[in-house]
Amino acid sequence: MSKKKIGLVFGGQSGEHEVSCVSAANVFRALDQNKYDIVPIGIKKDGSWNIYTGGPDKIETGEWKTDTENLKENIEVFTELKDLDLIFPVLHGPMGEDGTIQGVFEMLGVPYVGCGVTASAAGMDKIFSKVVFEAADIPSCRWLPVTRYDWKHERDRIEDEIVAKLGLPVFVKPANMGSSVGITKAHDEDELYAAIDKAFEYDRRIIVEAFVNAHEVETAVLEENGNIQLAVPGEIIPAKEFYDYEAKYQSGDKSVIVIPPHLEQDILDQLLVYSKKAFQALDCTGLARIDFFVDKDTEEIFINEINTLPGFTDISMYSKMWETAGVPYKELVERLVHTAATKKNPTTK
Repeated sequence: MSKKKIGLVFGGQSGEHEVSCVSAANVFRALDQNKYDIVPIGIKKDGSWNIYTGGPDKIETGEWKTDTENLKENIEVFTELKDLDLIFPVLHGPMGEDGTIQGVFEMLGVPYVGCGVTASAAGMDKIFSKVVFEAADIPSCRWLPVTRYDWKHERDRIEDEIVAKLGLPVFVKPANMGSSVGITKAHDEDELYAAIDKAFEYDRRIIVEAFVNAHEVETAVLEENGNIQLAVPGEIIPAKEFYDYEAKYQSGDKSVIVIPPHLEQDILDQLLVYSKKAFQALDCTGLARIDFFVDKDTEEIFINEINTLPGFTDISMYSKMWETAGVPYKELVERLVHTAATKKNPTTK
């Protein structure tokens, strides 16, 4: 039997470009090359699409972009990729996890791993997803949306509203970004101003959330042909004030991951109930990692966000949770490929 051709798409134009390359190298190594011909497709930060044949090591380091001997640059997407059997996107953040590139795959008519256009777009947008979760009776902490236009013209009113409704400290986040990029914890009004200005460097809409003294707990969802499965939840105990970009992806961080968390069983059970509801509310398919806060004092559960293309590095929570549940990394990758391949076309649920 001939091998299936899998396009491994990585890089992208978001602030998570480097993380994507590391994730892609891990997926590349996990794919069974006796079964699949892997076609690595790197998107540079300028938006150009390229086919890279130099192997996973230089994808991981970012050297692929200058390895011209193994780089076919500026390919014509709808010509070069139409004969792929399946696409495995390993992209994070805007222009990769937000439904835009999923739309390209739909136009190509090639099945792909992960959520469709609507779920990807809704999941990436922290404001829109909050609205959907609340409609599905999944509790969130108190939050307020802010646009760049409003901040420019009504700073004093917005600041007063944030302090009155949310108190301080607060977390300030771009509406469409992942891996904690652009996120700041603001303890006072001076820090609030700076945090909002920083978040607006990444998006024209931001979200401000009330601080919760909480356990940070994550769940991992795997959907196979309509069967929604949940792994063992995991808790992140950050070494710093919160689990930021450096803590997630740079070595030497002292943050601790506990799988399963030291929480009562009824709380863990409720986290899984909310996870399935959130996955279904956004009409997700394939996979997602869902992040929660569990208040240390009241034990109330608040959904934080959903990640429809979670990190796939060797220290990523999604794969670690499934490994603890008895699904090793290579098997997890194979199952994601299999469930995507069994869809008749990208829009078939």
